[in-house]
Formats: sequence, structure tokens, C-alpha cells
Amino acid sequence: MNENYKNVKIVLVEPAGPINIGSVARVCANFGVKEIRLVAPKCDPNEISARKMALKGINLLDNALYFSTLIDAVQDCDRIIATCGRIDHGQIPLHSTKNALKWLVETELKEKVAIIFGREDRGLTNEELLIAQKVVSISTSPKYPSLNLSHAVAIILYELTNVDNKDTNINNKLKDHKRASQKELNNCLQQAKEFLLEIGFLYKHTASSRMSKIKSLLQRADIRSEELSLLRGILRQTKWFIDKKDN
Repeated sequence: MNENYKNVKIVLVEPAGPINIGSVARVCANFGVKEIRLVAPKCDPNEISARKMALKGINLLDNALYFSTLIDAVQDCDRIIATCGRIDHGQIPLHSTKNALKWLVETELKEKVAIIFGREDRGLTNEELLIAQKVVSISTSPKYPSLNLSHAVAIILYELTNVDNKDTNINNKLKDHKRASQKELNNCLQQAKEFLLEIGFLYKHTASSRMSKIKSLLQRADIRSEELSLLRGILRQTKWFIDKKDN
């Protein structure tokens, strides 16, 4: 198995077609991926049509992990890439597949990485895209950009075979780098949102869009757990000081 696949988790969000799920399982088996995660599937992944399509990927279907939310599905993953086929992704920056995938595999042996694929008909929402540290888009004809789910998975996994990570210094860079989990990040952002609303920096009708920009900034910064703890401590102390002064 190509070492680039050793810790990769393929995450499918609300897949609607059992044939597509079976085809993804087959593709994952082709490339040596060991785990598929399904977020709130809209069909039965074990339908006979899915199992027929899976062929030697049948074990991946049998052992697929199920989650009710995307946050839960990637909670234990250190590096996350999301795929986007839409042109209306707001100000979320798109990365080249080559650079994003190289970044994805520059991990220590114990780290888990995830590649997220969205719904067949409408992909991932902007809120879901912001769960990932990097977002990629597969280059296709602008006249017909939509790809079949299993085709998109196949292209990304094939691209992964061509990533050369021989020159990375990752073992030296990441020994003490514990990335913040999505739960930690969301908790921090919720605390920040409540505080910024309270002091009037945010307004209810624009809070979501402005917090999305802050989340995107923190994702790109590859922020660590201890750094988030520092930010939360600043927020708590500032709120305490304001409350004390008012009293």
C-alpha cells in the first residue's frame, strides 16, 4: 500500500445513492484506503446494489463508521481537506490539489487525516467547508463541472499517489504540535461570538458571516490546542474585567 494512504479516512456527507457508496468502497479498496466514514446517509449503504458495486471493497462497507454530524466524523482527525465543486463558495480560499494533498500527508505516523466529499446533488455547505483546514476543487469543464461522487474520490486518491513527501521535515516540526480539534475550535468560536455580540462588535444579522471569516482565519493558521486555550483565557479575563468594572 502506498504510504500516503496509511491514515486517510474518506468521509461521505449524506450520500444518497447506494451504487455511489458501493463504487466509492471499490475505489478505496483499489488504492488501499482502510476506512470509510458515512455522515447521515440518505440510503442504505448495505443495499444489494451497493454490495454488488463494492466488489473487493465489501469489507469497507461492512466496517464503515456512521456519524450523525460531520463534526463528529472528523473529531479525531488532525488534518482535514474538503472538496468543493460549487462556484458560490463565498470567500473560502481554494487550494490546488497538489499542494493540499502534500500538506495532508505531511503528518506523524499516529495522526489521522480526512478527505470530505459532499452530497451528490449540492456538495458541501460553506459552513461544512469551513470545518476543513484546506478546500480543494477538481478542475473540470466549466460547462459541466459536476462529477460523479465515486469519480471525484478516484481522482483525489489518484492524485495522492503522485504526492512526493520525501523532503518533508514534519517529524521535527510537529513533535510538540497538537492541533486544535474541531470541537475545541467550535467551542472557542462560540465563546468569542457571545462575547463579541455582548460588546457590540457583532450584530445578530451579520454575526454568522463575520464569524465564518474568523473561523477561516484560524483554520488557515493551523492553530494549536494551547493557542486556542490562550485565546479563550483572554476572552474570559476580558469579560470578567468588564463585568467587575460595571459593578
